[in-house]
Amino acid sequence: MLNIFITILVLMSIVLSIIAGTSQSLSTAILEGANEAISLGLSLAASMALWGGIINVAERAGIVSFLTKLIKKPLRLLFDNINDEQVLSFISLNVSANLLGIGNAATPLGIKAMKELNKIDGCSGKNTAMFILLNTASIQLIPITVSGMRLSHGAQQPWDCTIPTIITSLAAFITGSIIINAIYSKIEHKIRRKVR
Repeated sequence: MLNIFITILVLMSIVLSIIAGTSQSLSTAILEGANEAISLGLSLAASMALWGGIINVAERAGIVSFLTKLIKKPLRLLFDNINDEQVLSFISLNVSANLLGIGNAATPLGIKAMKELNKIDGCSGKNTAMFILLNTASIQLIPITVSGMRLSHGAQQPWDCTIPTIITSLAAFITGSIIINAIYSKIEHKIRRKVR
C-alpha cells in the first residue's frame, strides 16, 4: 500500500512539474537528493562500523552479557507470566542492543524475541504490546544514528542530543506503559465479568 502511495506522489510531482514548467528544477533536485542520500549513507555506515566495532569489543569483554543480566530482573516486572529464560534472554539482548545504540543488531534479536513470545502458551497480547513499545521507544544511552546524522549535516556538537533523546524515549515508554496497562486492565476486567 505504501509503495502505491509513494508512486502516486512521485508521478504527481513529475506531472505537476511539467505543467508548471519547472522540470529542470525537478531533475536538479532529484540528482542533488540522490547525491545527499549517498553521502548520508556513507557517513552513517562509517559511524555504525566504528560503534559496531566498539560493541564487539564490549561483547568480548563481557560488558554486553553483564548488561543483559542486569536488565533481565526489571524486565520480569514488565512482562507478565514469562518464566522462559530463553525468551527473557532474547528480550534483554534486544533491549541491551537498543541501549547501546546499535539498532541493526537489535532488529534480528527483536524478531527472535517476538517469535519466542508467540510460542509461549498463555502469552497475553499485553506482553507483545509491551515488547513492541519497548522497541518503539528505543531507549538509547548512546544515540549513534542520530548523532551520526547530525555530524553529517555539520553539527558542531553531534552528541548534545543524548540527554534529550533519553528523556523523550523514557517519556514515550512511560506514557505507552500507562496506556497499555489501562487497555489491558479493561480487557481483563471484561473477561472476568463474562466468566462470572
